[in-house]
Amino acid sequence: MNRVKVLQIIPNFGYGGAERLTVNLMKYLDKERYEIRAISMFGPLHTELEKILKNENIPVYYLGKKKGFDPRMFFRIDKIIKSFKPHIVHTHRYVLRYVLPSLLLHKVPVKVHTVHNIAEKEVDKVGKLVHKIAFSFGVIPISISRLVSESLTSVYGIKNIPLILNGIPVEYYQKVNISREEWREKEGFQKEDFLFVNIARLAPQKNQALLIEAFAKGPAKHDNSKLIIVGNGEERERLEEITKLHRLEKKVYFLGIRTDIPDILNASDVFVLSSDWEGNPLSVMEAMAAGRPVIATSVGGVPELIQNNITGILVPPKNVNAFSKAMLMLIENKDLCQKLGEKAKEVAEKEFDISVMVKKYEKLYESLLQFKLKKGASLL
Repeated sequence: MNRVKVLQIIPNFGYGGAERLTVNLMKYLDKERYEIRAISMFGPLHTELEKILKNENIPVYYLGKKKGFDPRMFFRIDKIIKSFKPHIVHTHRYVLRYVLPSLLLHKVPVKVHTVHNIAEKEVDKVGKLVHKIAFSFGVIPISISRLVSESLTSVYGIKNIPLILNGIPVEYYQKVNISREEWREKEGFQKEDFLFVNIARLAPQKNQALLIEAFAKGPAKHDNSKLIIVGNGEERERLEEITKLHRLEKKVYFLGIRTDIPDILNASDVFVLSSDWEGNPLSVMEAMAAGRPVIATSVGGVPELIQNNITGILVPPKNVNAFSKAMLMLIENKDLCQKLGEKAKEVAEKEFDISVMVKKYEKLYESLLQFKLKKGASLL
């Protein structure tokens, strides 16, 4: 039987949640049913995600996009679609502005776009116009949380949007290479240290500035408390300046981009996320899978993941005092910390596994293909 050809298109395979989700989807799709290829708008970054694709024998076209608007992308994407003849094109983030003309020109049967953030924040004004046209011409948006669905209705006036919650390979975040004690010794932390960890891009959306301010307000006064920030981005210099301003250079640690995330989570005590907005953050799921309690701002799809005071603590966004208070609560109550973490792990194992998400995508792909066939559309 001929396999269904699926082409995934994304700006790059960096370290963000949308990138991890896209790679995991490709990795776990049924290879007997689907022939999968991918387009990265930019050049190779030599990341762990790209290594996964290579190990899975999934071909990737790297288009070498320049920063800003790059009209060459229209022709390069068109050439690939014309040659590969995909039955399904699945886009992510802002790429539709370059992909839409070829989707329509070559009458690609199934066109889907996963919306990884609330619609108000996903793309700029030009992107919103392109998405409005795309959704009017047969591109199916896929939401990752109820709040994202509501935002799509608000911004684009569309309803009955497919909702597929993100998923993660739960077992991966439960397998560690070194023990909690070994990791701490290797990285210069003490056995008795209480480690808060944030894993995210250092970007305005994630608002790590609030996190540092909250930590400085009270938790930092505990002798053994430490804050670890994992990731990189345009905010790093400013965040380091805020750390110096509070004289917390020996309390707040910037580890940069890391590949040992399961080990870091295993060695930490509490995961913290201080975002101003979110879609359905994978980092929260990953922390819960590792059995860590989560303190997070109640934005986007976060309340759909965390049961307040059961698997973690939700605090209002942009509220330094509330975040600081929640951090203090867990430093001073180790039993609560353990209880929240155990329940978080239980929920993650039941609800967040990647297999659930992949089956839902496969079901959506098949239903859209069958719908096209019933309408008499050619599958190329």
